[in-house]
Amino acid sequence: MKKHHSGGQRPQSKKPRANVLEVKEQEELMKFLIAQLPHKNRNNIKSLLKKRQVLVDGKAITQFNHLLKPGQRITLESASAPIARQMRGVVVVHEDKDLIVVNKNAGLLTTATDKENRETVFSILSNYLKEQDKSNNIYVVHRLDRETSGLIVFAKSKEMQELLQESWKQSADSRSYLAVIEGKLDPAEGTHRSYLFQSKIFKVHSSQDPDKGDLAVTHYSTIKSNELYSLLKVNMEPGRKNQVRVHLQDLKHPVIGDKKYGSKSNPIGRLGLHAWVLAFKHPVSGKNLRFETSIPGSFLKLF
Repeated sequence: MKKHHSGGQRPQSKKPRANVLEVKEQEELMKFLIAQLPHKNRNNIKSLLKKRQVLVDGKAITQFNHLLKPGQRITLESASAPIARQMRGVVVVHEDKDLIVVNKNAGLLTTATDKENRETVFSILSNYLKEQDKSNNIYVVHRLDRETSGLIVFAKSKEMQELLQESWKQSADSRSYLAVIEGKLDPAEGTHRSYLFQSKIFKVHSSQDPDKGDLAVTHYSTIKSNELYSLLKVNMEPGRKNQVRVHLQDLKHPVIGDKKYGSKSNPIGRLGLHAWVLAFKHPVSGKNLRFETSIPGSFLKLF
């Protein structure tokens, strides 16, 4: 008589074919997936992430350096999530009933302007939400320049917009940017203060005269540098229009690709500015939310 072995095999002794994986220790998502999926190479795994086929506790995650916690469950979907096809240039990083956080590509306006009304992050998200329910609306909390990539948050109600904007003013330390600049700063880190004002042609200018504008404080530290360029981590108080760009021009090390504010080089075909880290307290749940994108590959190639 044959014996049937239904559950005697140890899972670690077989190739992981199951589409649900359990996290045993804290580690980055990419490292976890490489260990758990030996039959897939790094590019295969990157493709799964890009197509939103990797779910952490049911939520699609695209960041390869997302930090996993013990007890979380990773599900691998066989088909890409439809949202990845619907939204060109915008990836949803977090969504709940109150707000939505996205990572936008360089080249997309946050909202339409009087001069320009082409596709924007706002219009893309508005269409996405209205496809789910026609009564859904989206509200701007803050903006990124068209040529700046990275994290941006929108509210799903007027009340949430006001709550988020109120907390925004107090969370400057929790918003970090990456900037690639021309040359090398000396010293490599520091703080720059000035008063910013806008001209009639919408260009922002910097002054040391407090009567001329609004106080802006920029903290910077060098992450990488070579003879031509440096990669900086930058935090702003409070975060005014074009603040990083103007302050780095003040320091005689403008952001690459920023002809408007003094740059003479454009090695990556775009502005070297990226909204890297976004952290704030959820106004309704009180939960501390923190999001971090990967450093753009075009930035790293310069080093």
